[in-house]
Amino acid sequence: MDARTLLAEAIGTFALLFAGMLAITNDASLLGVALAHGLAIAVMAMALGTVSGGQFNPAVSIGLSLTGHQDWRTTAAYIPAQLVGAVLGAAAALVVAGQGALSKVGYANPALATGVGAGAGLLAEIIATAFLVLVVVKVAIYQRSVLGGLVVGLTVVVGVLAVGPETGAALNPARALGSAVVSGQWANHWVYWVGPVLGAALGAFIATYTETVQPRPENRLPN
Repeated sequence: MDARTLLAEAIGTFALLFAGMLAITNDASLLGVALAHGLAIAVMAMALGTVSGGQFNPAVSIGLSLTGHQDWRTTAAYIPAQLVGAVLGAAAALVVAGQGALSKVGYANPALATGVGAGAGLLAEIIATAFLVLVVVKVAIYQRSVLGGLVVGLTVVVGVLAVGPETGAALNPARALGSAVVSGQWANHWVYWVGPVLGAALGAFIATYTETVQPRPENRLPN
């Protein structure tokens, strides 16, 4: 495994946590928070996509391997890099914003809203992540769109706008882990692993099943 691909995954996930957590700390509106997360993914995917595929999300990596679009060896290497990048990005956000400011917004840690049970939160994370991974597989693997990174980022924006008020819209175990580590807040943390992984599997399978033309070998994500 080329160390440059792992570095690319770590950097992209770092950017997601850093931009997303600071946007929340700076009292951005829901749209502002959605754009911070989505644009961080978009610009990093377009900048680093040719290096690693620009996944920045363990659930995405798992979904791709479950459907044969990426080998498991690559996924097993990517996930630790993504998680390390997430924790470092969250730590950097903590240093920049300060513990006082970050603690006022719950350390920007995804959390279930009052009245939203774990089951409902799990379903929300599954559905939103399924949409995200469906788009990733379609635009990044089958269509190979030059605007793929932007489209994927906009899908993150949609997800945050849709379920952000209910769950915090992690759609990504690394996003949840980074803020949980710096905050020490682990309530319902399992929702942000199980939901995105199940949603990613669902989205990847739907995307693959509904595609009539299989991707050529050169259209697979780089390993």
